[in-house]
Amino acid sequence: MEWEVGLIEWIQRTLGSLNSTVGTVLSFIGGEIGLLAVLLIVLFCWRKEVGLRLALIITATNTWLPMLKAAVLRPRPYMQYPDRVQGVADVGSSAPLDNVAAHGYSFPSMHSASVMALFIPLARELRKRWMWITAAVVIALVGLSRAVAGMHYPTDILAGWALGLLAAGICLLLEKKVKNAWLRHGILLLSALPGLLFVRTEDYFTSLGLLIGLIAAIHFEAKYVNFADTRNVWAMILRAAGAIAIYFALNTLLKLPFPRDFLAGGSLGALLVRTARYALIIFAIIGLYPKTFPLFEKIGRKG
Repeated sequence: MEWEVGLIEWIQRTLGSLNSTVGTVLSFIGGEIGLLAVLLIVLFCWRKEVGLRLALIITATNTWLPMLKAAVLRPRPYMQYPDRVQGVADVGSSAPLDNVAAHGYSFPSMHSASVMALFIPLARELRKRWMWITAAVVIALVGLSRAVAGMHYPTDILAGWALGLLAAGICLLLEKKVKNAWLRHGILLLSALPGLLFVRTEDYFTSLGLLIGLIAAIHFEAKYVNFADTRNVWAMILRAAGAIAIYFALNTLLKLPFPRDFLAGGSLGALLVRTARYALIIFAIIGLYPKTFPLFEKIGRKG
């Protein structure tokens, strides 16, 4: 709609030279690395139960929404109005802005949905006023950033907020009603698989890999590792820092066997390799890596 394009133009014109910086920095919070950092802090530094719950909510949300995107097929603002809207690529993306497989479609905004699906349940768990305020500010700023970056129309952002809240509610309701973890996780996985038939964008295959790896890691960790929460500050720092290091290391190493052109080509084979890569990464971080946590508990203690 014309008012949406006009609003994006006005925002970008008002920010001027700051447009790219603001769009990139704020979008980072709702992107892959920003969400992962928050989840790892909750999971490894606060409460495992809450961290795993939030991780399932986010991965489920981010597999459902790309299926909706592939059904609606709404081009991004900078694609549809290249003379009026400037596009700002997300952090970590080296693909050309016209690469639809890499950047996906516009409706709804996954960044907006992701921060809503993460921060509202997190505020609900903490039950602190400051967390509710933080959640509201983060959700608003990330939503604004998607218009600033020229990646989404305002209606995409509003729909993302609504659908993120709905997806979180569905996951929490499923947890309440289906007590058997294997059955509950199977339902989530089955609900994500139809996208294999018609979605050909990286966001879906990334999240599908994360969902598969997360489910496998949850059950493996519960049976063979079963790490405990910690209040040792040094252990918290090492847990989170080590997890981030593993993420970047494996994300680089697992790409090495494949030609760069193949990975960037957007073929079904390349997308399935992406799914396998992210499944292995999240399994290593949540399923295997916590086996080292007892070593961290010895750091910082007297004697």
